Amino acid sequence: MNGQCEGCQTGERLDFEFSMAFQPIIDTAASRVWGYEALIRGPSGEGAPSILARVRPEQKYKFDQACRVKAIELAARLFPREGAMPKLSINFLPNAVYEPAACLRATLAAARKSGFPREAIMFEFTENEVVRDTGHLQSIITEYRKQGFITALDDFGAGFAGLGLLADFQPDLIKLDMELIRGIDCSHPRQVIVAGIMHIARELGITVLAEGIETEAEFTVLRSAGVTLHQGYLFAKPGFQVLPAIGGTFGETMRAAA
Repeated sequence: MNGQCEGCQTGERLDFEFSMAFQPIIDTAASRVWGYEALIRGPSGEGAPSILARVRPEQKYKFDQACRVKAIELAARLFPREGAMPKLSINFLPNAVYEPAACLRATLAAARKSGFPREAIMFEFTENEVVRDTGHLQSIITEYRKQGFITALDDFGAGFAGLGLLADFQPDLIKLDMELIRGIDCSHPRQVIVAGIMHIARELGITVLAEGIETEAEFTVLRSAGVTLHQGYLFAKPGFQVLPAIGGTFGETMRAAA
C-alpha cells in the first residue's frame, strides 16, 4: 500500500455541506429489508443535483471520500443492531479512486470508529460514468472484495459499457436501470431483455436488483422473472437522515410476517 495517493495530496477541500437520505432495498423472497442505499442530499434535504453542481473537478476525490464517511456514520446511528445488519449501499466514482488500497483508508477508519461491519457495505459504480481504464476498475473491485466489501454495477443497461463490463469482470450484484423497469408490464421487449439479463446473471453467479419500481404491475412482472431484490417508490421514498417505513401492500405483508 502506498503511503499516500495523489488524491490525498492534491484533492481540494470541500467548501459546502451535505447529508444523506436512505432508500430501502427489499428482499421480497424473505419479506425483509435487505439494505439501504445512501443518497446525497443538501444539509436541509435539498436534492442531489444542488450538491453535485457544486463539486468542482479538483474536489472529486475529497467529495467521494466524504460521501463514504458520511454514509457510514449516519448508517451506524440509524441501522438496527439486532439480527442481521442491513447492507449499506454507497455510490462511488471509479475515476476518483487513485490507488485502491490507499483510498480505502478513510472508509475503513470510519467503519472501525462507528463499529459498522465492513461486510455490510456495498459499493456501487455506475455504468453511466465513462471508465477510462477498465484495468484500474478491475483493481478497485479486486481490492474491495479483498477487504470484505460487496461490489455492484448500477444503472445496468443504460450506459457506456453494458455487457462489455461483465465480460471483463463480474461484480457481486447488478442493478437494472429504471428505464428497463418503467412499464415493463406492458412491454414485451423489456420483459425479454430482463429475462436475458437474469439468465446471464445466473450463469455468472451475480445477484440482480431492480430499482425504480413504482407500480404493483412492474413488481409482479419482475418477481415472476426471478428478481428477488427490489427498490423504488412502490416500497418507500428516500428518508432524509431517517429510515423510512415500508409502505403499500408489501409493507403490510412484512409487518404481518414480523
